[in-house]
Amino acid sequence: MVFLILIFGVFSCATSVIFIRWSETDPVMLTAYRLILGGLFLLPFYLRAKEQHRFRMDAAFVRKIVPPALFLALHFVSWIMGARMTPAANATLIVNMVPVAMPFTLWFLLRERLTRPEIAGTVFALTGVVLLGVGDFRLSAEYALGDAVCFLSMLGYALYLTAARRNRDIPSVYLYVVPVYLLASVFALGGAALAFPFGGVGNVIGPDIHRELFCILALGAIPTVLGHSIINWSLRHMRGQTVAIVNLHQFVFAGILAFFVFTEVPAPYFWVACLLVISGAVVVIRQKAPVEAAPSPSREKKTAPRPQRPGGGEKT
Repeated sequence: MVFLILIFGVFSCATSVIFIRWSETDPVMLTAYRLILGGLFLLPFYLRAKEQHRFRMDAAFVRKIVPPALFLALHFVSWIMGARMTPAANATLIVNMVPVAMPFTLWFLLRERLTRPEIAGTVFALTGVVLLGVGDFRLSAEYALGDAVCFLSMLGYALYLTAARRNRDIPSVYLYVVPVYLLASVFALGGAALAFPFGGVGNVIGPDIHRELFCILALGAIPTVLGHSIINWSLRHMRGQTVAIVNLHQFVFAGILAFFVFTEVPAPYFWVACLLVISGAVVVIRQKAPVEAAPSPSREKKTAPRPQRPGGGEKT
């Protein structure tokens, strides 16, 4: 059931490419708008969870959410910018390399090692990603900056996912994602304020107001509220690399959506790549690993009492 919910969340995230391509709003402002709306849409759930868990936002909690909020803002802005600066094949190949970066971030931050099924599933899935992009990948000085921005976006996303995995001790996903979304929007607006005097911000909102409002509302409601919130929830119940591999299905869904919306016919190797990514996900999902519960907020180690003999002496 957790897997099916995650697939729905990944599909929701994949819809972002449709609304981003329809929009002409500046990437930084578009990021800020979708994050503000995402936080506001989920605010009633946050308030209910806050009352239920008697939650108090203290300095320690703020320190927890600053890194993921910064990584999320960085990922959103750089992905929109990079996708507009480099060919689609370059952007797709680079940003989908998250499962390559995740083992390192999971190890350095959480000491979480990959299991054998995860290694096998990663190889399957990444073979599909490479097949998808390497044929059309164009290595050129003209696209070097765009490629670098996409790499930055990929790294920011890997760190954002790892931070969500690390913060799974927060008692409710709403208590985590709402502050992260709103704080990330502050970072995006701060970046826009710094860049605006130097001409670094384009359209505060695109010329077609009605279309832009639709795209902004859709980005806030579907890929942000449904997509990213579900992925954050899944990281509380599934291993980090497993979520990263399943998340690769974004390009599968995006390719199918692009066919129906933009009549873009996928190349034949797209379907082979899809099959490999799906195979990789099946390998990791079928591993016999229990669904993980969120760790206790307390870090104190409790030692279980040793069993006693009927006479009161310790059992040896």
